[in-house]
Amino acid sequence: MNSPQNLPAQAPVLAPAPMSVFERYLTVWVFLCIVAGIALGQLFPSVFQAIGQMEIAKVNLPVGVLIWVMIIPMLIKVDFGALGEVRKHMKGIGVTLFVNWLVKPFSMAILGWIFIRHWFAPMLPPDQIDSYIAGLILLAAAPCTAMVFVWSRLTGGDPLFTLSQVALNDSIMVIAFAPLVGLLLGISAIIVPWATLLTSVVLYIVIPVILAQWLRKLLLAKGAAAFDAAMDKIGPWSIAALLVTLVLLFAFQGEAILKQPLVIGLLAVPILIQVIFNSALAYGLNRAVGEKHNVAGPSALIGASNFFELAVAAAISLFGFNSGAALATVVGVLIEVPVMLGVVYVVNRSKGWYERGPNVKVN
Repeated sequence: MNSPQNLPAQAPVLAPAPMSVFERYLTVWVFLCIVAGIALGQLFPSVFQAIGQMEIAKVNLPVGVLIWVMIIPMLIKVDFGALGEVRKHMKGIGVTLFVNWLVKPFSMAILGWIFIRHWFAPMLPPDQIDSYIAGLILLAAAPCTAMVFVWSRLTGGDPLFTLSQVALNDSIMVIAFAPLVGLLLGISAIIVPWATLLTSVVLYIVIPVILAQWLRKLLLAKGAAAFDAAMDKIGPWSIAALLVTLVLLFAFQGEAILKQPLVIGLLAVPILIQVIFNSALAYGLNRAVGEKHNVAGPSALIGASNFFELAVAAAISLFGFNSGAALATVVGVLIEVPVMLGVVYVVNRSKGWYERGPNVKVN
């Protein structure tokens, strides 16, 4: 049993705040960034070309800094000590891992092959087909980290289960992200430099996790109130850094989008199908194995959402600002909030149906 001294370490994570204004209207901010980025890219092309050339070992320095500012505040929320909670909900964790690592990346690769390489190919620039598919794979290969706390809160999800599944997924991601992406890109006949992929993993997963956990320990040593105050201050940095990154990206993508504005809508199709399929699969499997509704909700939500910040960073590192891969990952950001709010709505409205399942635990 936890002693009172141990409780503050988890309190900040177990009761996350409701969606902030920035989070709730993320789709609006992303749309404004698209407009601002395209306009600025057309007005000041030399400025953005100079930014694009600020690289070391194929890593764009401004974007590298922005990605760290984006990711680290989110990872500070993750308590890897919660891995001990995994054994309390083995069925729900099993469903989460199955959907996140054995279904979602492969289903996205299949959807990309069907829609992007075949059905939509005549309407897309042929030299970007492979890059679009790569971006979709990068998006699906990284399970959501921070926003899933918000989605779980909105469905009344079990906070300890939510925390444990995030901690477990992040632990697996450190090891599995590069091999999984490399495998799926290889199956899709897309060549990617392994050195660049591994560098991306170290820069945007390993180092941020280490730094975030170090900062978490320092903040929690000052008490729960200090931790909450610090998170309130640095939390908006993540969204701000994401928006600045999107302005830069669309400044580079502007010419291509103006020529073919339909591209964003076409890329959204496989992402939407994937979200609906994976959330329904996780929700249904949890009901079939008899897990409680407050476990099935977070499990379905993490199965549907993605760690889009990491996907954007990896896409830019591997394929560049001007790539279809970077654009595909940003489409995931664009539709994340409205689509996930839709999943939250369905999970909440279907609670009665869910709990009428023959094996479902209600209490």
